[in-house]
Amino acid sequence: MLCEMAELGFTHVELSHGIRITLVPGIMRAVEEGVIKIGTTHNFCPLPAGVNQAAPNLFEPSATDHREHDQWLRYTKRSIDFASQLQAKLMVVHLGSVEFFWFNPADKIAKYQKSHPNDDLAEDKSYQTILTKGLAKMRKRMGPFWTQTQKSVGEILAYAADKNVKLGFENREKFTELPLDDDYEGFIAGLPAGGPAGYWHDTGHAEIKAEMGVLNHRKHLEKMAPHLLGFHLHDVNSDGRDHQPIGDGQIDFKMVSEFWKPEHLLALELGPRVEVDDVKRSKERIEALIG
Repeated sequence: MLCEMAELGFTHVELSHGIRITLVPGIMRAVEEGVIKIGTTHNFCPLPAGVNQAAPNLFEPSATDHREHDQWLRYTKRSIDFASQLQAKLMVVHLGSVEFFWFNPADKIAKYQKSHPNDDLAEDKSYQTILTKGLAKMRKRMGPFWTQTQKSVGEILAYAADKNVKLGFENREKFTELPLDDDYEGFIAGLPAGGPAGYWHDTGHAEIKAEMGVLNHRKHLEKMAPHLLGFHLHDVNSDGRDHQPIGDGQIDFKMVSEFWKPEHLLALELGPRVEVDDVKRSKERIEALIG
């Protein structure tokens, strides 16, 4: 797997939340032999034993059940250990979600979007009313989940610092995932100064939220720029599917590139069905923007 990435011209890779425990010996060997370097990893990596498919939200930091929280803490620390062992600079982390047993506001939003595929939702008063009510429901219910997330984060900061691994808290694409996008800046700014954590920007997730009317992609980046550690780079097509080749969708990557700094980490996060030639083309387009 890693030899294939190296042959495509990559010097560093991100190990995702789809790395099965059985892949670890081969990964260790490739790193030891200098085939490639690990730039970033993604919690949980490696996956818990017996889990054989991508599962970044298998356990959530927002879980109010102490058993799930204990599992999240256990496997997050194990993932930090693995990142440190591979000398990765950063581990991407999700921040949980709000649970709705009944009347999930995301359902009504998704239903309206599906029934109005060609409408400008930013100018649609009916949709804006649904969106405003949905956000109000989120704020009303999110309290205990968001409190638990912040507590969970506090439990791993010192551990990550000891292991010399930074934590990149990633923006998410689903309506019920935490934090609310308007709250992200306050959350990151409130972390301990000089600590091992910051903001990780996913271009596809931000674009999906922009299409949803929740945020403005540029303005969100402007707000989060002081806290940026790196980017997941992938495009979103007209059907709303992300993890597409760079340039094949609707994201303005020239705009996104204005926020890149030399210290930032950039990771192409393309879908498994993307053709090899499209991977190469995506790499070339990003390199051209880097200059």
